[in-house]
Order: sequence, then structure tokens, then C-alpha cells
Amino acid sequence: MIEIDTAVDLTHPADLVWRALTDRELVARWFTEVEAVAGARGRLLVCTAGLAGFDAAVDAEVTERREPELLALRCDEAGRRTRLTCTLTSTTEGCRLVVREVLEHGTWPADQRDRREQYYDQALTGRLPAILDWLAFQQVDLRRGDPAVTAQLPVTELIDDEPAPAGRSRGPLLIAVLAGAVLAAGLAVWAVLPAEPDPAAGTDPAPLPAPTAATATTRLPRAALPVRPKPSAGSGSARPSRTPTAKPSGATASLPPAAGVLTARYATVSTRIFGYTGEVVVDNAGSAAANDWSVVVTLSEGGTIAGASGADWRQDGQTVTFTGAPVPAGGSETFTFDVRDGDPLTKAPESCTLGAAPCAAP
Repeated sequence: MIEIDTAVDLTHPADLVWRALTDRELVARWFTEVEAVAGARGRLLVCTAGLAGFDAAVDAEVTERREPELLALRCDEAGRRTRLTCTLTSTTEGCRLVVREVLEHGTWPADQRDRREQYYDQALTGRLPAILDWLAFQQVDLRRGDPAVTAQLPVTELIDDEPAPAGRSRGPLLIAVLAGAVLAAGLAVWAVLPAEPDPAAGTDPAPLPAPTAATATTRLPRAALPVRPKPSAGSGSARPSRTPTAKPSGATASLPPAAGVLTARYATVSTRIFGYTGEVVVDNAGSAAANDWSVVVTLSEGGTIAGASGADWRQDGQTVTFTGAPVPAGGSETFTFDVRDGDPLTKAPESCTLGAAPCAAP
């Protein structure tokens, strides 16, 4: 039996995660658009066509629902039938979410299954936690106190609705504690959510983050990315690729292609506060397939790869080395990668090279 099994530990309670799993507007912001099928209770159309590992939209039917513990669906993707379950278990830190999809009818090529699992992993470990942080931050109401006293946070109302006993003043201490918690939560939310709309446009001061699919593509300038010297091999920890591959040594981190044959193009295809998704296209203008290639991306300080699709990768400090399938003559190979970055202004790597040549803008 072929199955996909992905688990993630979340620092939020199960009821909040359940809301992110069942609210169609929220699902669209961390996974994909979902539409209700008119006249069919419990039937949904999941707009997965074009996503990594999916062939078409999925016709799903809810078969079991136990809030906030279990959500089960029977899925039909152009004749391929699967059973998808989302299980929530409370933990001391928050809860554990397990997403399992089992193939019941049809075929599932190994490479497609791997790409599908990678998409689930990226959504569950990157975008879902961002939405949960945003929802938790929205529950902190900073406007519930006396409007005239804007500097004082409504501490007692957030803890309970009864006034403190006379003669006991605990406001200053609790205010300081809550203020620190709110600031920390705010920074955590900013780390991964998409950029907020311009306040001058007259929108609500705390709108829902825009869906990833609708995020405007950010392109690098036409000039090639600058090449920055790579840090030493001991400057950071290595992150293995999902599929084990031979790891190049520090002296041969990039394999120069034959002159005039391989070139690479880089673009930032989506952004969020403290993060972005990059795309690299490797083109082969030669008359023979290029079996060995290596793209080296240098992230800004503190940046980490959250996942990649279409290539194997290995991170050493700020340097990430990508390798992938052979590039056919006259063809190309494309891979994408998600970056978590500590700088809200960073929306692209410091450099991208294929061999000794910098990646060009598209």
C-alpha cells in the first residue's frame, strides 16, 4: 500500500489548528483554494491542479469529522482514489498534527509521490505555522481598555473579568509581562507571513494574509546577482537532502558546466515577511544532455532552507548547494526552494551561481 505520512509538532492548541484545517478561507492561505460543491453536503473541490505532485483538482468528500481530533476525506483525483486523514493529538507544547494519504485505487509514480509529500511538508512546516501565529496574535485585543489610556494594556480583562482586590496593585508587573509577550508574538508572526497591504488603501488594519498563489512575483534586477565569497566549511551545520546523494567536498562545491552549454536563471516567485520562495531554471543550450550540474545559492546571514522541490540540497552555513536530474539537450530543469530569513527586507539570496557564472534574471 502506497501512502504519504507527514507529521508536525505545533505550538498551538488543537482547537486553533482545527480552525485552520476546516475554515476554507484559511486553508486557501496555507494549502490551496477549496470550493464547496453546490447541492452536495460534505463535498469539496480542492484546487490542486498545477501544484507539485498533483495532476488535477481533487473531488473530496468528508467521511468522518470529530472536532478537534480527526478529519477524514475520500478523494478522487482524475480517477486516482485516496483516503486522506488529519489527526490532532494534544501535547504539552500544543498539539501534534499527522496528515496521512493512502492510495486505494490507481497508480502513483514514485517521483510524483515524492513531490506531493514535499508539498505537504512545506505547507505543514512553513505556511500553516505562520497562519496559526497570525490567528493567535489576532486574539490579543489591544483596544479593549479605556480609549483615553492608550499606553495601558487591558491586563485584568485578558486574565479574568473580576477586578483586583482593593489595595493590591498588580497592573504594572502584569502589563510589563504581557507587553513582552505581545511583542515576541508579533515578531514571530512577522517572520513568515506575506507582506501587509498599504494602510493608505483604507483596508482593515489587520487583514488576513493574502493567499500564496495570489502573491505578486518579485523579480531580481536585470543585473546578475552579486557573487559573495562563501563561508568556511565549519561555519554552519549541514542539512541533508531528502534523497541521499553524493555530497561535493568544500573544494568542489560547484561543478562548472561546459562553456556555452548550461546557464541558470533565478527569480523570487513569492514573498512573506521574514521569508520568500526562490525559483531557479537551469537551461541546456548544448547538443547533449548535461548529467552533472550544481547551483550554489548564498543566503543572507541567518537564512535557512525550509524545503525544496525539484532538486536535492545541502546547506552549510549560508551556502546551499542544489543538484538535480540531468538536463536534456535544448531543455531545462526547474527547482524551487523556501527560505526562512531573519531580515524582513530580504527577498532574495545574496548570490546564485552555476559553476563560475552568476545566475541571470529571467
